[in-house]
Amino acid sequence: MPLPFLTADRAFDASAEDIALPFDDHDTWRRPYRPGPWRVAAAATLLLLASFVLIAGMIIAFAGALPGAAACVGLALVVILCALRMLRVGAWVSRHGVRRVGFFITTTVPWNRVTAVRTVQQPVKWLGFPRTVQGQALILVRLGGDAVPPLLTDSNADFLGRSEAFDRAADTIEAWDDEYRHS
Repeated sequence: MPLPFLTADRAFDASAEDIALPFDDHDTWRRPYRPGPWRVAAAATLLLLASFVLIAGMIIAFAGALPGAAACVGLALVVILCALRMLRVGAWVSRHGVRRVGFFITTTVPWNRVTAVRTVQQPVKWLGFPRTVQGQALILVRLGGDAVPPLLTDSNADFLGRSEAFDRAADTIEAWDDEYRHS
């Protein structure tokens, strides 16, 4: 017996995927792609670690050592915040510009300060580690030629092993650039 239901990857009408929804607001910041499996797995692992630390804190609190329990809760909160920040990392776009959210630093460039957004072949970091591999990167060129780290790479936690998703995301950001940089 088939059980029809929606999943995150499938809609009722596949031909309507590219049509903007009526509540689609271009003034809000949005990521034009879904977080990749590596990023979600790393965040889930951190949340699992945080749950173990919280359980340890609860055991320590029942044992009567409240300063130790407070330290465990504080550590768990830091780990949870790191997992949530890891899920926010990526390229975000709106009518106001393009935003590159890193783990520690966020850079926002208004569309009127963007010279070009293009995909290039260059050495890129593999999953954010210092090791570099040859790959594709979506780069942003600002007025004045200021260097900006790549917005997306095909070897980061969102697109490793998903070249079609990288191409779609790069095309979407380039389309936002074409629409709002020239207006």
